[in-house]
Amino acid sequence: MTGCENDDKVLNDWTRRVVMTEEATNVVSYMSQDGQLRAKLTAPLMIRTNGDTITVEFPKSLHCDFYNDSTKKVETFLDCRYGIYYENLNKVYLRDSVVVISVNGDTLRTPDLWWDQSTKMFYTDKYANYNGPNKIVRGGTGMEATQDLRRITFKEATGNLKVSENGMPK
Repeated sequence: MTGCENDDKVLNDWTRRVVMTEEATNVVSYMSQDGQLRAKLTAPLMIRTNGDTITVEFPKSLHCDFYNDSTKKVETFLDCRYGIYYENLNKVYLRDSVVVISVNGDTLRTPDLWWDQSTKMFYTDKYANYNGPNKIVRGGTGMEATQDLRRITFKEATGNLKVSENGMPK
C-alpha cells in the first residue's frame, strides 16, 4: 500500500486563482475594428487585468480621438478622469468629468458614460448637458448618442432651442 500526505499550504499554492496584471505608462494605443481605424487613445497609466473578465483600466485619465469611417479624420474628442474597457464586451465605462466634443463644436458633459465599440454609441442613465449651435439641452435621467454626436436622444430633457417662425428648430 502506498499513500501520500497533503499539506494544506502546498494544495492552496497549486489551486489558488492567480490574476495576471500588466502595467504601462504614457500609453498611445490605436483601436481598429474590421481592419478600420476607429480611435486613438492616450493615457498616463494603463492596467490590464486578465481575470474572469479581461479589463483594461485607465485610473489617471484618458483622452480619445474617434475617427470617421470614410475619410479617417477625427470626428469626436473625448476626455475623462477614469475609464475601464471590458474586452469581452467591447464596451468602455467612463466616469468623472466626461466631456465629448465633436469637430463642429458640439459638447456633451456628463458624470459617467458608456461607449459601445460595436455600435459606436454613447449612453448613460445619469444627467447629461449638451451645448451646440443655438441649443442647450439638459437630460435629466440619461441619453443616448451616436459617436459623432449627430443624433442624440435625451430622457426627460429640458433646455433652450432657437426656433424659426414656423416653430421648427433652426
